[in-house]
Amino acid sequence: MAEITAGLVKELREKSGAGMMDCKRALQENGGDVDVAMDWLRTKGLSKAAKKADRVAAEGLVAIALRPVGAGMVGTVIELNAETDFVARNELFQGEARKIAQVALDTDGSVDTITAAKTADGETVADTITNLIATIGENMLLRRAARFEVGAGAIAAYVHNATAPDLGRIGVLVALEGEGDQAKLTELGRKIAMHVAATAPLSLSTDDLDPAAVERERAIFTEQALESGKPAGVVEKMVEGRIRKFFEEVVLLKQAFVMNPDQTIEQLVAEAGKTLGAPVSVKGFVRLALGEGVEKKQEDFAAEVAAVSGQG
Repeated sequence: MAEITAGLVKELREKSGAGMMDCKRALQENGGDVDVAMDWLRTKGLSKAAKKADRVAAEGLVAIALRPVGAGMVGTVIELNAETDFVARNELFQGEARKIAQVALDTDGSVDTITAAKTADGETVADTITNLIATIGENMLLRRAARFEVGAGAIAAYVHNATAPDLGRIGVLVALEGEGDQAKLTELGRKIAMHVAATAPLSLSTDDLDPAAVERERAIFTEQALESGKPAGVVEKMVEGRIRKFFEEVVLLKQAFVMNPDQTIEQLVAEAGKTLGAPVSVKGFVRLALGEGVEKKQEDFAAEVAAVSGQG
């Protein structure tokens, strides 16, 4: 019998929409075969969403939750996907998205942990989503999540294109560490979060950038500079200048602040520290844009009609 791994359980859960424990049992009963386990779930009536599981879920909502913890805070952002933007206006769906974001506050912020966690109603998030699928009639998926916690400081949030409070199409969290006034830190963090929503930086600092991405840019800049026919020493300086410009475009701390382009985010934070009388640092940020990276199927209804009619 194949080993019943967490990956297999997750795969079956995403395909069937059934609860995690039901998926594990189905795999155990059927030798770890996902397709046979899928049929087993359907025969048991546990896969109410089986026919919907292959539909692309790229709409839905991004939801945010925050909680003060002493001198610090904890914050989460989750992306709950559905098939149509119509569902995002459904009050039941909105309420469940908020509930899941709240549950995420008491987890490590990973999708697997959140999915297995229980809501205030006593059911797992996985079962909550399964019930939503059955009630609303669309495929749904908890696709991404992130969590920040600071012992002293603030976590600020911003939702762009808000559908309702703390719900929308783009959600941003910014975690600030500092001993200063929490309300003022939150205000600063919200401004930075709005900046992040607008600019979509790739990393917090240059050290956090993917080295492969930097080398790719360097190779492109080098090729462009060599075409100028200038000496090697000049080419090297040209490349380094373009790399610095690249950092200024994609690294949050190096970016020009959208509300004051004469000041970088790094300078903004340093100035805030002086005003508050205590050092302030950006611990991290996350920006979740609804459906980002999901390949949406393009339906060609004319071709389907032609095929059915025997004309295609």
